[in-house]
Amino acid sequence: MRILLLEDDELFAQTIEDFLDEEGFVVDIANDGEKALELNYEINYDLYLLDINVPKINGLELLKDLRESGDNTPTIFLTSYKDKDTLEQGFLNGADDYLKKPIDLDELILRIKSLLKRAGKQTEKIVLDENLVFNPSDKRVYKDNKDMKLPTKVVELLELFLENKDKIVTKEMIVDKLWSTQEDYSEGSIRVYINHVKKIFVNEKIINIKGVGYKVE
Repeated sequence: MRILLLEDDELFAQTIEDFLDEEGFVVDIANDGEKALELNYEINYDLYLLDINVPKINGLELLKDLRESGDNTPTIFLTSYKDKDTLEQGFLNGADDYLKKPIDLDELILRIKSLLKRAGKQTEKIVLDENLVFNPSDKRVYKDNKDMKLPTKVVELLELFLENKDKIVTKEMIVDKLWSTQEDYSEGSIRVYINHVKKIFVNEKIINIKGVGYKVE
C-alpha cells in the first residue's frame, strides 16, 4: 500500500520510510505542504502521515483542504505539539489518529494497520480461489504462486471491490480510485477494467446496478 509522508526533518523521514518499506509499504516523502499537494494530485494514496509544522502549507491546513475536497484518506498526525488546542484542531480538520514525537515505530505500524483495517483496506493476503491470491502489500495477484502481472488499474479496481464487498461501488468511487485529478477517463475504459476483474472473481459475481454502480455478490 502507498503512504504519503509529510515531514521536513530529512533524517526522521528517512527512518520512517526505511521502516515502512520493510513492512511492505511504499512511502513518498514531501518536505512541505505544496509538494504533498502535488504528489496527491498525481497518486492515489492509502494513508497520510502528516507533520504539522512544515513549510508553505502546514499539516493542519493541508488536511482541511483535502477533506473539503472530498478526500477521506485515513490520516495520522506525527507531531511534537502537546497542547490540547492544536491536537483538537487536528481532529476537527479530519485527522483519524495522532502520535507524539519521538515516535515508537512498533506503535506506529500497529496504528497504521488498525486504521487501514477500520477503513476497510486489507493488509493480509486474500485467497480469491484455491490457486489465486491477492497480496495488498505489493498489490499483485498470484496464480499458483506466480505473479499474473495484471495492469495496475485492474488490481486497484479489484482492491476497491474487495474493500466494499456486498456494498455498492459507484462510478465516482471507481474514478477516484483509478485516476488522479489530472487524468482523463472514459466510460469504455471503466467497462474494460470491470471485465478484467470479472475474470478474476471465480466464486463471486459483479452485478451492474444501472445508473448507480456495481456490486460484488
